[in-house]
Amino acid sequence: MLVAAAAAALIPAARTAALQPGPMTSERAWIAHLVAPVEARSAPGGRPVARVGALGQWNGGPVGLLVLATRTSPRGGLWFRVRLPERPNGASAWIPARVTRPTSTPWRIVVSLSRRSVELDHAGRSVHVYRAVVGKPATPTPTGVFAVSERVRQPDPHGFYGPWALLLTAYSSTLQHFDGGPGQISIHGRDGASLRDPLGTARSHGCVRIENAAVERLARVAVEGTPVIITP
Repeated sequence: MLVAAAAAALIPAARTAALQPGPMTSERAWIAHLVAPVEARSAPGGRPVARVGALGQWNGGPVGLLVLATRTSPRGGLWFRVRLPERPNGASAWIPARVTRPTSTPWRIVVSLSRRSVELDHAGRSVHVYRAVVGKPATPTPTGVFAVSERVRQPDPHGFYGPWALLLTAYSSTLQHFDGGPGQISIHGRDGASLRDPLGTARSHGCVRIENAAVERLARVAVEGTPVIITP
């Protein structure tokens, strides 16, 4: 009886340990959903380097930030290093976990520029691969580890961007401004004039275009903070 009780007592502890937020792996990533605006800092308790609001700029929805690392401060508070939704590409900073609601996701998006494809992975396994239009040489799609910043439903699903634009924490290296925005890279659908560029080509201003049915699927599962890996 004592052995059984001891084993039972270990189960909740093991489950709790497994659910502790941590760095991204091939099978899981953690997302820090902001519950209040926060000063992002150079280190836990360090100097402020950015301010992140709790609502998205374009969709007015909740903000989710990809967790890159965790650390406990000398005072015992948990901090997350998160990918920031701003320039320069790859920017990150630390925020206190107490202003977030952390969740995990098994989803990730992998964009291959050489293959001109978008792959949707679940728990480390590829579940869909879509052909894509990527940035042309003069306005290339940047590479690196990014995240979905905002999911923006388009007012005209048959317009240039299709039904959805998934804005990323990635920005063009050649365009500071584009189409009224800050040169932010997105994964979006294609309709209207964008159909002139065939899938499998490099003809965009840096964004990644996929079929409307594909971007609809991504918009359903790739919530704000979902990792997006863009490879050469």
